[in-house]
Amino acid sequence: MRLRVAVLSASFVVLLTSTLWAQGLPTVAPEDVGLSSDRLTRLEHVMQAYVDRGQISGAVTLVARRGGEAHIQAYGAADMGDSRPMEVDAIFRIASMTKPITSLAVMMLYEEGRFRLNDPVGMYLPELASLDVLEVTDSENGTFSRVPSQRPVTIRHLLTHTSGITYRFLGAAAFGPLYEQRLLSGLYGEAGIVDGLSEHTGTIEDLVTKLGSLPLLHQPGAAFSYGLNIDVLGRLVEVLSGLSFDEFLRTRIFEPLGMEDTYFYLPSAKSGRLAALYSPSPTGGIVEVEGTVDDGYLTFSATYSAGDRRTNFPGGAGLSSTARDYSRFLQMMLNGGELDGARLLSPTTVRLMTSNHIGELASSGPVPPGLGGFGLGFAIDGAPTAEGELGSEGVYRWGGIFNTLFWVDPERHLIGIMMTQLFPNTTDIQDKFRIMTYQTIVER
Repeated sequence: MRLRVAVLSASFVVLLTSTLWAQGLPTVAPEDVGLSSDRLTRLEHVMQAYVDRGQISGAVTLVARRGGEAHIQAYGAADMGDSRPMEVDAIFRIASMTKPITSLAVMMLYEEGRFRLNDPVGMYLPELASLDVLEVTDSENGTFSRVPSQRPVTIRHLLTHTSGITYRFLGAAAFGPLYEQRLLSGLYGEAGIVDGLSEHTGTIEDLVTKLGSLPLLHQPGAAFSYGLNIDVLGRLVEVLSGLSFDEFLRTRIFEPLGMEDTYFYLPSAKSGRLAALYSPSPTGGIVEVEGTVDDGYLTFSATYSAGDRRTNFPGGAGLSSTARDYSRFLQMMLNGGELDGARLLSPTTVRLMTSNHIGELASSGPVPPGLGGFGLGFAIDGAPTAEGELGSEGVYRWGGIFNTLFWVDPERHLIGIMMTQLFPNTTDIQDKFRIMTYQTIVER
């Protein structure tokens, strides 16, 4: 009898583990959704080659089509130092892949009638009601003046990165070719503004207060300038909902969607699943990032999402997640705002979010929108003939600084997610993953 109980208990553990790991979308056979198993094997070989060449430690790739998970694969190691293999439930710092989730939170409140997209954000965050614009007067001596903005920053400006709020890290020589950008990044640093990629004890309310005292990079609506816009919107969510941003995401998005592994700060019981972060080594190969890296403009840490829970909830960069958790968010978007009976948005609002809102507006810095423009939280792709690679017009996508990415193809009912942990990314793995995913399609 004792032996039988032990066997049953072990079976229960296996079943429980399988259930937890299976969270995500329903599993489907590739051929049932118009994909080729043989060609998915080809994708896996291409991804594994990056591990074999020592360019990455490991990765997880996921492909979903027509509502089902047709492919998920782990490669290499989650941590080479302790020989921990990569698993499909590995947790990754998704950094700027936080932004689309924050944009979803904003648009949920939009559907509740809390604001209009063209409302000045200063109506709700008075710190941002009256902003100036930086104007360089002498680039040789580094002098500048502040001129009043010609129009207020609106919520739409923030969602589309056209407000003139930027990132401190874009002032680095490798990123910021514009003198104005480097000058403003210096002002951000003097004010103690951080980009959400390192340990920080402040709050997003503090961030908004500091931004209210600093000039914009350009007039609102004049250019696409990637920046802390979505972090500001996290504070807007707090003000309008009466909840902390962390609590809003947990109760209004993660729990309804069954996203059980997505956090700003990982619980200790799950911290062992966090993949290690690596950087290319000057002598070849990669080395693990330990502690905090600070180059004067860019500050990032491998441990900002672990350890003691803090009060900073950066809506532009702070989350960690798994490929399967993130696939549930993306499938909800692809379904027109609903997943497994949980409706978060209307199909009309999803179409609004995934349509171009910036026309042909140029980028003022090194991070561009899509060739098809930028929506409310997503880059939009142009035609494959313009992009120059396999894809579809109208794909919406984004990625994270630590080498994670996703895209959603509404025409082909296709989702692709790739997660690694490498900064800076010196490989072409993102492009290759997308090419190899599209070549698996054998039925429209």
